[in-house]
Amino acid sequence: MKILFIQTGGTIDKDYPKTKKGWAFEIDQPAVNRILAKLNPSFIYKTLSILKKDSLQISDEDRKLIHDQCVISQEDKIIITHGTDTIIETAKSLSGIENKTIILTGSLRPERFSNSDADINLGLAIGGVQSLNNGVYIALSGLIIPHDKITRDAKTDQFVKK
Repeated sequence: MKILFIQTGGTIDKDYPKTKKGWAFEIDQPAVNRILAKLNPSFIYKTLSILKKDSLQISDEDRKLIHDQCVISQEDKIIITHGTDTIIETAKSLSGIENKTIILTGSLRPERFSNSDADINLGLAIGGVQSLNNGVYIALSGLIIPHDKITRDAKTDQFVKK
């Protein structure tokens, strides 16, 4: 089994700016590569960076690009790193894809931060993509939930089952 990791950006991939006098984060190399290097996985994988955007900047055209990449991919196990603000919308746009297990994940704090939830969320997605039936899921806040059964609690900022 081979897992395809697709980077689209979001907080998980944010890094400190490379320029002096910079204050905003920038989307850098896929956090997946750093996390998997610590894991030394016994599965085969490939990473692909198709976007480096904050999820609030992801457009319908970007979602079509993500969708089309999932469709043409030879892999049937796909994990997409994505920003949490619009992750549900992107998951919904992938819902018509058949014969693949697709899990979207991200983090509320950048992977570079010591208190980040990135490692846990990615680990959850890796376990889920290998064991769940085909479909589109979101792995965040310690849960893996089908894309159409998840919501975000505005008070706690957690993703929960509807």
